[in-house]
Order: sequence, then structure tokens, then C-alpha cells
Amino acid sequence: MTYAYTRVSSDKQTTENQRFEIETYAKKNDIRIDEFWEETMSGKVAIDHRILGKLRKKLKKDDLLIVPELSRLGRSLLNVMAFLNECAEKGVRIYSLKEKFELGDNIQSKVIAFAFSLSAEIERQLISQRTKEALARLKVEGKILGRPTGAKTRLELHPCFHARERILEWDLKGESHAKIAKRLGVHRDTLRRWFIISGNEKLLKGRSY
Repeated sequence: MTYAYTRVSSDKQTTENQRFEIETYAKKNDIRIDEFWEETMSGKVAIDHRILGKLRKKLKKDDLLIVPELSRLGRSLLNVMAFLNECAEKGVRIYSLKEKFELGDNIQSKVIAFAFSLSAEIERQLISQRTKEALARLKVEGKILGRPTGAKTRLELHPCFHARERILEWDLKGESHAKIAKRLGVHRDTLRRWFIISGNEKLLKGRSY
């Protein structure tokens, strides 16, 4: 199977140019694209919470994924490397038009995949180390760690907190949580977390998303 993936960060943008570039490349190289996957989502959002996460689970050995550029896969280098490494381990081929980068079943790709894996692990360790060092420094300086007394709770900081009555009213009317999330301008996973931390997780059962 051959897949194409395009992404833009906001509704003010369009994937048309990305799609055109991919279709032009496919036609030139006599490649038939079986499925186009498109989404409007910030690259900062975790891959598992994006359409790309669903596509990742569907990709199998010898599948080909064409993207307009590697940055469409994620905003951070760590996320992009982790995605490429997973695809390399599964035997999934990837081609990026902008960088002319190809990940396939060859020695060069295996070396690159190893580099991705090692780089991602080093980055994770560095992030963890920097966090521990920062906390240790604050502790030495006498800074109080954790939420200060009188600070807002996690629930109060949630974007759905002030819309509680409307959310429950829409839910009672049987509206899908995907539609409610769209009304509020938040991701449906954000709404789902609100139901859990607000003690209304029972409303999640059997509901359409």
C-alpha cells in the first residue's frame, strides 16, 4: 500500500499545495497512491492524538509513506526521529519530497534508523537530566516546589472549566463529544480529560466520538 500524508497547523491554511506536490511526484514516478491522509493540527500535539497516530498503526512492512517534508510529521526533532525509527523497525518505506530523503530496506537506511534511535534516546536522557538539575538548583535556592498554597486546582485551569453547565446540557441532549469539543474550540481528548478530572467520567461510556 502507498499512503500520502499532509498536514497544516490551522484552518486558515490548506493542504492543497502539499497534495499537488505529492500527486505530481507520484505521476512522474508512476506511483499509485492508495490513500491520502490529511489533517489540520499543530505539530506540537502528540502523534497519538493526531490522525498521523492512526496512520502509524496501520502502516505495515513494505508500505510506502510519502510526505511533502519531514516537518509535517512533527514539530520537534525528537518526535520526527521517533516516528522514522519506528517505521524503519517495521520495514515501512518513507519518502520526503522537500529533503529528497528516502527510508527503505537498505544498509544506508538501517544506519540512519540506528542514528535516529540513538539520537532520540540521547535527547530523552538530556531532557530528563536538565529537569533534574533544574529542580535540584531550585531546591538549593530555597524555592518551594509544587503548587503554591491558594493556587488554582488542575480542574480550574482546564479550558472547559467555565463551560461546565453548557457541556453537561449538550451531553444530556445527546450531542457527540466530538461536536461538543468543536463548539468549545478544544480537542476532543481535552474534553475527555475534563470529564475524567471533573468526576464525570461515567458520561464517557458508550458515547460517540
